[in-house]
Amino acid sequence: MPTWTSDHVKTVALEIGFDVCRITTIRPEWLASERLKQFVSAGYHGDMGWMEETLERRLHPNAMWDGARSAIMLGLNYGPDTDPLAVLDKPEQAGISVYAKGRDYHDVIKKRLKRLARSFAEETGEQVKVFVDTAPLMEKPLAEQAGLGWQGKHTNLVSREFGSWMFLGVVLTSAALEEDGAEADHCGSCRACLDVCPTKAFPAPYQLDARRCISYLTIEYDGPIPSEFRKAMGNRIYGCDDCLAVCPWNKFASHSNELKFEAQRYTDAPDLSMLSQLDDEAFRTAYSGSPIKRIKRHKFLRNVLTAIGNSGAKRFVPDVVRLLSDEHPLIRGAAIWALSELAPDQFVIERDQRLPDETDESVRREWQGRAG
Repeated sequence: MPTWTSDHVKTVALEIGFDVCRITTIRPEWLASERLKQFVSAGYHGDMGWMEETLERRLHPNAMWDGARSAIMLGLNYGPDTDPLAVLDKPEQAGISVYAKGRDYHDVIKKRLKRLARSFAEETGEQVKVFVDTAPLMEKPLAEQAGLGWQGKHTNLVSREFGSWMFLGVVLTSAALEEDGAEADHCGSCRACLDVCPTKAFPAPYQLDARRCISYLTIEYDGPIPSEFRKAMGNRIYGCDDCLAVCPWNKFASHSNELKFEAQRYTDAPDLSMLSQLDDEAFRTAYSGSPIKRIKRHKFLRNVLTAIGNSGAKRFVPDVVRLLSDEHPLIRGAAIWALSELAPDQFVIERDQRLPDETDESVRREWQGRAG
């Protein structure tokens, strides 16, 4: 059967639509496993129990598939054409992470990975498996080993060509391909990403405490936003780009040419009042095909109401009062906090009327000012 060289793999990858492709060998030694153990042991994964449950499979690529000999690492640029932090100066608008302003990147990347893997397998007879970041595979250490970039002090991959704006995909194969060299760390003494974090989520360079991370709190975390982080969230309702956006290496990045990542309806800094009025059907329609849809309306409106509480805009009070009667306790609790911030006098009136009939303990704690 025809043999694909590493150079041919890269040529086909670029033709399919990836921006960069490099290759590494699956080696027995794997320092990333110790870092992952320390991360989970310290509890930095928060409520992401699946990280602990799948720990053994995450510890080494061969734990996912013992037949893997090489990893084809693919990168796709999603660099924005405007400053993603500019919205933070517009507190009545919603701040949404750059990666979520278009079609779900998992869908975009997986289709291309499957095209590449299918062609490779059919023409070489080798086995392949494809992975995006939903699988228990540590793709960032593999990407560093392949030379796509290096894991910066914010723990995300940094590229000399694309800065901090790159999606990753992986094709593991049983083929022994010629590998590329690893990328060195070019962060130097810079600590811009660490210093900009609103919630101080980095206990040390190259370490992330997800429990303090706004991306984790707005996307992964299921409960009420902890009181200590609410003010720091500002108007960020889905993810947080601060540590990525301040990376000096972004000056070499270009705007993504990927039309599928262009902003969709409701995602380009929308008005918070408009978002607060989305019922379940409208939410699902608005974010069809978007990663935002996965957090569902109750977590989305929890985030929106936190942003409303931080906005200082009295015009949002009617929206907040309406949501005090929402059927979901997470939304009611967030509305209580937002009202206490925007209209303290009205908060007292509503509390006296509603608290006696409230049966959810977390919501009662919000009324009583005892939220965690």
